[in-house]
Amino acid sequence: MIPEDRFVSEITFNVRYAETDMMGIVHHASYLVWFEEGRSAFIRQQGGSYARIEESGYFLAAGELSAKYIKAAIYDQEVTVRCWIDSSRSRTVTFACEVVDTATDDMLFSATIKLICLNTDAQITRVPAEWDVWLNA
Repeated sequence: MIPEDRFVSEITFNVRYAETDMMGIVHHASYLVWFEEGRSAFIRQQGGSYARIEESGYFLAAGELSAKYIKAAIYDQEVTVRCWIDSSRSRTVTFACEVVDTATDDMLFSATIKLICLNTDAQITRVPAEWDVWLNA
């Protein structure tokens, strides 16, 4: 469930053929790619980008993932990915997302991912203060 006090990014697109199996059902790994695109859209809509994060010497590595597949998406179906920050701590950021059928708003998938902030030496580090602009959106 989306908290009312959070910024939520949304991206909408049609399921591509390459994301499906022979029956036209979306492959389970495609949802995780969509979640990643949702996170990227969230940061872009807040005036940043993953590229700028990495250029500044930081990386966000997956530390924990929880996903729930609720209903299959199919080829050419229009879906909407909603993404928001579930929580942030000194060294981690947890994003949540849901994928819904755009026409009916039926939930297809939901997930959370805890990302760990790393420096260029792959050492766990504090989340930079300048990220507060989009972390607290």
